Amino acid sequence: MAQSLELLLIQFLMPDNDARRQAEDQIKRLAKDPQVVPSLIHHLRTAKTPNVRQLAAVLLRKKITGHWAKLSPQHRQLVKQSLIESITMEHSPPVRRASANVISIVAKYAVPAGEWSDLLPYLFQCSQSAQEDHREVALILFSSLTETIGNSFQPYFADLQSLLLKCLQDETSNRVRVAALKAVGSFLEFTHDEAEVIKFREFIPSILNVSRQCLASGDEDVAVLAFEIFDELIESPAPLLGDSVKAIVQFSLEVCSSPTLESNTRHQAIQIISWLAKYKANSLKKYKLVTPILQVMCPLLAESTDRNEDDDLAPDRAAAEVIDTMALNLSKHVFPPVLEFASLSSQSPNGKFREASVTSLGVISEGCLELMKNKLEPILHIVLGSLRDPEQMVRGAASFALGQFAEYLQPEIVSHYESVLPCILNAVEDVSDEVKEKSYYALAAFCENMGEEILPFLDPLMGKLLGALQSSPRNLQETCMSAIGSVASAAEQAFVPYAERVLELMKVFMVLTNDEDLLSRARATELVGIVAMSVGRTRMEPVLPPFIEAAISGFGLEFSELREYTHGFFSNIAEILDEGFAQYLPHVVPLAFNSCNLDDGSAVDIDDSEEDENVHGFGGVSSDDEAHDEPRVRNISIRTGVLDEKAAATQALGLFALHTKGSYAPYLEESFKILVRHSSYFHEDVRMQAIISLKYILIATQAALQGHNEGMTKTKEVLDTVMKIYIKTMIEDDDKEVVAQACMAVADIVKDFGYMAVEPYITELVEATVVLLREQSACQLVESDSEVDDDDTEHDEVLMDAVSDLLPAFAKAMGSHFAPIFSKLFEPLMKFAKASRPSQDRTMVVATLAEVAQHMGAPIGGYIDVKF
Repeated sequence: MAQSLELLLIQFLMPDNDARRQAEDQIKRLAKDPQVVPSLIHHLRTAKTPNVRQLAAVLLRKKITGHWAKLSPQHRQLVKQSLIESITMEHSPPVRRASANVISIVAKYAVPAGEWSDLLPYLFQCSQSAQEDHREVALILFSSLTETIGNSFQPYFADLQSLLLKCLQDETSNRVRVAALKAVGSFLEFTHDEAEVIKFREFIPSILNVSRQCLASGDEDVAVLAFEIFDELIESPAPLLGDSVKAIVQFSLEVCSSPTLESNTRHQAIQIISWLAKYKANSLKKYKLVTPILQVMCPLLAESTDRNEDDDLAPDRAAAEVIDTMALNLSKHVFPPVLEFASLSSQSPNGKFREASVTSLGVISEGCLELMKNKLEPILHIVLGSLRDPEQMVRGAASFALGQFAEYLQPEIVSHYESVLPCILNAVEDVSDEVKEKSYYALAAFCENMGEEILPFLDPLMGKLLGALQSSPRNLQETCMSAIGSVASAAEQAFVPYAERVLELMKVFMVLTNDEDLLSRARATELVGIVAMSVGRTRMEPVLPPFIEAAISGFGLEFSELREYTHGFFSNIAEILDEGFAQYLPHVVPLAFNSCNLDDGSAVDIDDSEEDENVHGFGGVSSDDEAHDEPRVRNISIRTGVLDEKAAATQALGLFALHTKGSYAPYLEESFKILVRHSSYFHEDVRMQAIISLKYILIATQAALQGHNEGMTKTKEVLDTVMKIYIKTMIEDDDKEVVAQACMAVADIVKDFGYMAVEPYITELVEATVVLLREQSACQLVESDSEVDDDDTEHDEVLMDAVSDLLPAFAKAMGSHFAPIFSKLFEPLMKFAKASRPSQDRTMVVATLAEVAQHMGAPIGGYIDVKF
């Protein structure tokens, strides 16, 4: 076989495609025989050209797994010895690396079986060789062996860390330093023991030195490995960074502010800053790094980018994400420098900086909402002025910022409607379609939270919107429909004069079937549901049938967003029809079940590419059915459209049950199973809708089974499951909004079902409430790198307002019997009354105590001496 195989290997490397194909077919046939292994080993050691030796190694890597068990002890020993000789004596780096890859596969089987006890000692010896090639290949092997026999390194871990640190500081070889950097990344990914991971902290200065050298020599791909290592360190809950966070930030800022580097390299650096802001915010605060970061990030918003470039890698977009994350986690420290940047840049002669000015304000509006509400006058002066800027990009950014303000700076922003609305109405007639689209978004967000204030503007608003709806391109029609929906929500009954015209136009959109029109159809379906809510049952019910029919037929078009919006449409119709919606249940509930049971849409990206790129076309050689190496998972992505659809369908099930009550009985069991499953779903949007809907299913179960012999027993079973889920969610869920919904649901159940219903769970409920008041639940855990000062905390409006509502709910249900329970809750509650806490915290405590006193009565007297 050896002679014929050698000829085939040479033939496979010929440029002639026909010759290559013939060789590949023959090699595949020979490769089914275990004797191919010693033959390939022979050519790995004796072939005259490096390409043939490399090809022999690559084929060995592909075939050794399937044949190892069939080899004799003598042949196994030959393989191990020859591979060691290859990495030690081979002159060609690609062949050495290919041989190292084979060693990692053989080690997977030989080391655990005790058949290669001298491998690791040999590698340690090799890594300290005077020869650069030996040190490099030993490190390459250490890296690849973590994937196959990582556990075997445990006894040597301390020695390995010392070795890697020494090699990172190798004074004579850049190749060795780079190989050590890669090895550190491999070991860090493999290591999960906190004590061992912490030892990697002392590696950081050396990692930064190697990375800087790589950037200086143009090896950006290698330097990016440093960011991957930092990513692992940052995401660890262990306090790994210490004061080295300063050096990491400085390096990352150097990289991301260097326009000569590749987009991906800069993006990786910006991403590190983003992770630090998310996971180690207090470290950034402790080491006074917030302002230096913003001094780089804010100007990056003004960096011109090639719009053909991948938007996700564009520095301006990545910088905006960092500023957003920092605002969410460090609002007090972020707002002043960003406002200063925005004020100065709004006067810049450079249009990109004027655009960055308003973009920065829009980006921080979610995280810095309380601070921005107190500075609305100067902020609006900047943004409304930018709406009149001669540059289209500035006007578009100003419209975006106004939309963000309308979404997050409620209710204060609405009080400025007299100055804001006319500006937006002018902007929707801008010459630029991009500015128009963003202005419709701003209009939709602004009007959504208005009430009767909108009435004086109703005629001009609807005149412009209806005109635009009939004359604009599809993308503008879609944002225009969103704006009409917001106007309808705000105007309520005052929208009646416009409803008929809007509904007639929506009929046209709701029968579109071309792929490019389905998003418009989805928006139209949503809008009909919103109009129905505004005008009410009496006006809507007679004209509903064609809209219901069109909505149901849309499910046959296989467009997730259309299904999502249609579930929302049916939810709205159920709300206005109440039990009158029962006639539609047989048609719409199965559709919601289908969406809830959809495959999650997880997409796993498998890396089965061959690392040895110097020899091309090896993939086909391994295309037989024999065993092969396990591929590495490179990335996991989720189809977010399916998640949104699931969340909408989960919400719909709850609302159908709530509004049709007894008529929903045939669907209760299946709905309950789905909601229980979704209460522990991996994505918080779906979990939150399940938590809300479970309460509605409980209400519907009680209504449907009233008067039945087993009704009370079945209702108790459902209540038992629901309460256990809520208690578990309060303590263990890591999303504050989900936990807040669980708290609100518990308070509602206590009010609606009475104390006797929840009495069996009261001990656990109180314990969960104490955990939340002490801020020790999963969703409240903060990083371990540094402590949080009381005087630097912010009022947790999302969560703590919901938690504090539990106490009055208990008191109302229990009266004076609440006293012994309140004694356990009082002390953790009063922590929020300290002078160092935000004023909203103290207000929350006063309001809670007042309500508890009202319901608990005399026992509150024991607490009246407490001073705030």
